[in-house]
Amino acid sequence: MAEKTFYNPSVGVWVAIEEPNAEVMATYPAGTVEIPSQPSVLHTWNGSSWDAPTTDAIRARQAEIARARRDDMLRYQVDPVVTNPLRWAALSEAEQQEVSAYRQALLDVTNQAGFPQNINWATRPSVLPAIKVEWDENIL
Repeated sequence: MAEKTFYNPSVGVWVAIEEPNAEVMATYPAGTVEIPSQPSVLHTWNGSSWDAPTTDAIRARQAEIARARRDDMLRYQVDPVVTNPLRWAALSEAEQQEVSAYRQALLDVTNQAGFPQNINWATRPSVLPAIKVEWDENIL
């Protein structure tokens, strides 16, 4: 199966997950043309070719990805411990301070001078669960 990308001035860009047959193509609006596949999610179609993303668009996407990563770390590592009174009470005072500092470091990621390109991720305290999250840093 090969994806096909189409453009129509009235509709915009869309992708067919397989090559459409003549019957399906007949339902496409007049003026529809096949175009090259979108190079990345940030490229925009200008009516005749794909425009590369702006630096601002790239930085915004990097920030979105970094925030999502941070939010997952909070949601799956920190919150299950700090929002559960029994788990929290089972930690020593030193462990609670370590978890609190880690949580604050995650919340402060967006305040780092290198955000979103260069982030120094805090080290997870050993009392928090490890999570396996695959992050493609080149998901632009």
